Amino acid sequence: MNLLQALATVSSMTLISRILGFVRDTLIARIFGAGLFTDAFFVAFRIPNLLRRLFAEGAFSQAFVPILAEYKNRRGGDATKLLVDHVASLLTLSLFAVTLLGVIIAPLIVYVSAPGFSATPAKFDITVELLRITFPYILFISLVSLAGGILNTWSRFSVPAFTPTLLNLSFIGCAFWLAPYVNPPIKALAWAVFIGGVLQLAFQVPHLVRLKMLPRFTLNFGDDGVWRILKLMGPAVFGVSISQLSLLINTIFASFLVTGSVSWLYYADRLMEFPAGMLGVALGTVLLPSLSKHYVDQSREEYAKLLDWGLRLTLLLALPAAVALAVLAVPLIATLFFYGAFNTNDVWMTRQALVAYSVGLLGMIFVKVLAPGFYATQNIKTPVKIAIVTLVATQIMNLIFIWQLKHAGLALAIALGACLNAGLLYTYLRRHDIYLPQPGWGIFVFKIGVAICLMAAALWITSGADHAWLVASGFSRAAKLIWVVAVGAICYFAALWLLGLRLQDFAKRAA
Repeated sequence: MNLLQALATVSSMTLISRILGFVRDTLIARIFGAGLFTDAFFVAFRIPNLLRRLFAEGAFSQAFVPILAEYKNRRGGDATKLLVDHVASLLTLSLFAVTLLGVIIAPLIVYVSAPGFSATPAKFDITVELLRITFPYILFISLVSLAGGILNTWSRFSVPAFTPTLLNLSFIGCAFWLAPYVNPPIKALAWAVFIGGVLQLAFQVPHLVRLKMLPRFTLNFGDDGVWRILKLMGPAVFGVSISQLSLLINTIFASFLVTGSVSWLYYADRLMEFPAGMLGVALGTVLLPSLSKHYVDQSREEYAKLLDWGLRLTLLLALPAAVALAVLAVPLIATLFFYGAFNTNDVWMTRQALVAYSVGLLGMIFVKVLAPGFYATQNIKTPVKIAIVTLVATQIMNLIFIWQLKHAGLALAIALGACLNAGLLYTYLRRHDIYLPQPGWGIFVFKIGVAICLMAAALWITSGADHAWLVASGFSRAAKLIWVVAVGAICYFAALWLLGLRLQDFAKRAA
């Protein structure tokens, strides 16, 4: 399989999910705005969502896929199926216990994750109620991640990439049809999370059946492969998901700021997640199985070339996305969210957070490429050390920035922390000759820089004054935004073409 085609497949599936995600968020902004109830829901949803990224899509997938690839390539089908059975059984049992505990101690979790809410009893109580509904999502989505790891190892990338779409469809359906029947209406969003988790798991089951990899409940606490995965998972929680831990701590800080701060950060983060998911998550998904295969085969040269390919693609696509987010912050926020209860002040406050976040987009996506470079070799200690340094540095920056920049300072700390994380990962890989840059980086960076300058100028000229976007109709904003983005993209890729960069230069076969 061509990795560029696989990346395009995963990215296109992710694009569908992200578009539906923006439809979802536009509905939430229009119906619920940015206030007490949305703050409560975003905190309640962030807890299971954080656990999802820490354990399901983060530490678990990074620990599970390399071991699974090793079994598949070296030990044969029967041993691989037994590993899947044992891992799935232990995961289900453990997560059921975690879910039950989470529902019971929901008040304590809310108090720890958003202590500022305790000053407003109504806000605190509704957050607890919403958390109890959303917490089982961690059980469903962790099993979804298990299934996705299996499918990705067998190069069935499109199915796991499409799966998140079902959560967004659940949100949209519940916002439209369930909200009028529950009190308060925000509970409809909590039930959307629960239903979405069930739908995602059900969708992947038939595909596992076709691969003859549908797990059976078979506990074996002595399985060597299971223990190797568990040993990798513990420290990988820090190494893979440091940005999510920082976001959780940011929520604690934001809970002490003015009402709406949590929501402004959420909406800005959603815009950041669009390119981060389309490129970062997609690259991590397609790179890890091939990197693991090269490691098993001891092909160090191919391993380094594959990392270089991922880094070049990241620079090619993530840097213009970061610049575009900063230049088009108000047009994007106004077009997607400036409806109903979402007012002008919400636009400006969300803009501050988005511009701050955009500083770190390149770093965030570089981490998604560099981290698999460690986990494919089952090296956990180094990313953990780097993650701890990054976490401490981010919190120091939080304390420095929050006094003057408020919620935007929290976003800036996250962004700079991601850049630090990526820089340290890169430095270690270079210092220990794990990654050797391929020739031509200097001229490559120069061409990207020239193209980005032309794109930024085109975006700034065609977008016009920010305040004009706030007085235009919704249809006019959408039409103009499409036009502006199209002009910027044409300028960027035309400049790259004139400078000699071609898409076929990035074609690469999977291991």
